[in-house]
Amino acid sequence: MAKRRKYRKKQKNTVASWVLAIIIILWGGWFKLHSPQQNSNQTQDNSSQQVVNKATTADTNYGGLSNADYQKLANLNFKSGDKAYVYVNNNKSTLIKNAWKVNQVIYSNLDNLNRTSHSNTAFLEPKNVANDSLRVRQFINPTAWHSNRENGTQIYNRGHLIAYSVSAGIDQDGNYNPNNQSGDQNNPKNLFTQTAFSNQKIQTIFEGKVRNALKQGNKVIFQATPIFRGNELMARGINLQAISLSNNLNFNVYLFNVQPDYVFDYNNGRAKIDRNMVVNQ
Repeated sequence: MAKRRKYRKKQKNTVASWVLAIIIILWGGWFKLHSPQQNSNQTQDNSSQQVVNKATTADTNYGGLSNADYQKLANLNFKSGDKAYVYVNNNKSTLIKNAWKVNQVIYSNLDNLNRTSHSNTAFLEPKNVANDSLRVRQFINPTAWHSNRENGTQIYNRGHLIAYSVSAGIDQDGNYNPNNQSGDQNNPKNLFTQTAFSNQKIQTIFEGKVRNALKQGNKVIFQATPIFRGNELMARGINLQAISLSNNLNFNVYLFNVQPDYVFDYNNGRAKIDRNMVVNQ
């Protein structure tokens, strides 16, 4: 009889141990799911997605993104295999159409690190389509500039914020001068260190949209904003947006400043070969 009681007591202890173990496991899973760190990660992911889907307008007389949204773009990390650009605000410009008054470009001053870290905004019309034969060699060295490597692969470009091809007649103060038949040339306020891929393969797509709209007789507001993270000297990317007064042109995109087969130290712009870096158009 004593042995039976002892056996039953042992069974009860075993069952109680299993129940306690199950409770601990379930409680641990609930705590992990609701822990501040987990919520923080979820918030960060949702925040990154939100800046692509919804943006707020800057407090200016011509629009653009808010500083908070520029900061969100700066925090985006490019992943190998992704597309080289993402849409911002569902690909809708935040520029204000009725701000178009005078044919001009508003060039922002360089910041305290000599970077073109603020928006350049162009108010364009058909006469600003430039003659490409008048283009001259660029010699300005923006922050994080390095000469291209000796193996023949072009890595760096002096990227224009407002494209040469749509800046005919605009002087370096941003005013239209009919005697200036060339587009923007060697203007330190309009150049940044950009990868050859981002400049030649991606940015030209959207510059072409602006140029075609102008050729069709439209007036266009076009804005370009290099996006830097902290005090880094090489931009992480560039926000391009444009809108025509006739509504047949409207886009808002963020281009990652990346190059296939290379990774960059954005603090100083130095490149390193990485054959695992894949960039899709």
